[in-house]
Amino acid sequence: MLIFAPMTQPLYSLRMHSSLAGHHLSGAESLVSSAELDTATNNLIQRALQHPRGAAEQIHLTVELVNPETLERGALPALRTLTVASVAEGRSLARQLLEQAGVAPQVAAGAMQELIRGAAPGGQSMRGAMLVDRRTGERLEADCSRGVRVSHLGIDPELELQLGRQLEGLGLNNPHVREALVLAGKVTMHPAVLAELCWSDDPDYTAGYVCSRAFGYLRIPLLKPAGETRGGRAFFLKPGSDLAELVSWLETRPVLFERIGELHQAMNGRDYAALLDA
Repeated sequence: MLIFAPMTQPLYSLRMHSSLAGHHLSGAESLVSSAELDTATNNLIQRALQHPRGAAEQIHLTVELVNPETLERGALPALRTLTVASVAEGRSLARQLLEQAGVAPQVAAGAMQELIRGAAPGGQSMRGAMLVDRRTGERLEADCSRGVRVSHLGIDPELELQLGRQLEGLGLNNPHVREALVLAGKVTMHPAVLAELCWSDDPDYTAGYVCSRAFGYLRIPLLKPAGETRGGRAFFLKPGSDLAELVSWLETRPVLFERIGELHQAMNGRDYAALLDA
């Protein structure tokens, strides 16, 4: 069932980026009202200082008033967890899902290898996402270290409480799931994006997801080994996409989510893949 909750207060885009030893450590953001700004800012600072890979040495915060005339509103994708027995099975399932979404098999496999070895120069995690031609596998982002950082996105605070309660019932009410669902929702809103593949660079979080408009947000609990610090995102694009327009939209167009898609109980990943192939 879709839930609607209108936002009427002025919004600010609050963004945080932190680094440690000269390398990207963490980033996060939200759209918040002026009344929420102090609390939200402190939460992001504490997040950077308490990161599993160490306390940040540099923390950069940006606060911008959102022009309501540019604000887009949307619905979060449906969410389902697909259980797997191993990282190898999880990655095989993710490749199968990407192919089902329209990504060429060799492109899905190649992008996954980029994330496994570190998609930035020197085998580091990128600060943003890869842009990948879904047919040729060509990487299209202008900067292979920075990538594309999706920004100016958030969820109505009343709706966020309702989302949290629903995720709690599934055992998934944590910042990783909530924030990834919102980000994936914005990414797959754009018609140039066919699908997204992601897993976290946090060493103690092994889950990731594949998301597309075709089947929603499919969370896979094992997409990397525990302790692995390399992760990232790949956005698979339709050939001939207007890159400048897409990057501008992802990085600067404010999107507020006011509706929740269906949240499903977990099911076996092999069973779900068989349903897609049927």
